[in-house]
Amino acid sequence: MSLIAEHVEIRSNLTGDVKGLSARLRAEKAEQAVVITLDHASGETLAALGEALEAAARLITDTMLKTQQATVEQIIALLVPKAPIRPAVFTEAQMLAKAKKAVLESGNWLSAGDIASLAGFTSRNSSSQPNRWKRERRIFAIRHNGSDYFPIYALDKDAGYRPLPAMAEVLKVFERQKDGWGLAYWFASVNSYLGGNRPQEVLATQPERVVAAAYDEIQGATHG
Repeated sequence: MSLIAEHVEIRSNLTGDVKGLSARLRAEKAEQAVVITLDHASGETLAALGEALEAAARLITDTMLKTQQATVEQIIALLVPKAPIRPAVFTEAQMLAKAKKAVLESGNWLSAGDIASLAGFTSRNSSSQPNRWKRERRIFAIRHNGSDYFPIYALDKDAGYRPLPAMAEVLKVFERQKDGWGLAYWFASVNSYLGGNRPQEVLATQPERVVAAAYDEIQGATHG
């Protein structure tokens, strides 16, 4: 049996013999009643038991309502922020969303299956190869809607769409410093060390400079 919390108005407490109670119940304006029948109880016992049951009923309904309210408040506490979002945090979230949108709409990202098709992998689980490259730190991926996407600029078209060697060097420089999205932002951003070029634009043609730019990024972060 489950109890549903609701406000219950207890109108009266009636005790006595069955015949007398029947007449009194017919005169009651209440639409519902809870009846407990007894054998061989004195008038004093009936009165005491009636008062006890009324008190218990009031306690139960009050407790149910309070418990429900506490549960609602706990759920609300989980759904709302601990404190109002500061304007700076909101602005940062907007900027991050804009950056992610730009990355995703750049057209530079391939699924593992896309790479398998371009590279001509013929094994039964050909799409596993890009994931192996990722584990070997030869390429990175961004995670979006539960799937990994790999940067096409990290692949050497002339080598059958295998990872450029310089990508592994850049990933080694940024090890534990940037996650997949952080790397995506860095490769897509204008870089003063590269004369205003984006790292992704010159990774294939000027790999040494891109690696040097990665070192410069780390040193700048280290020295503030």
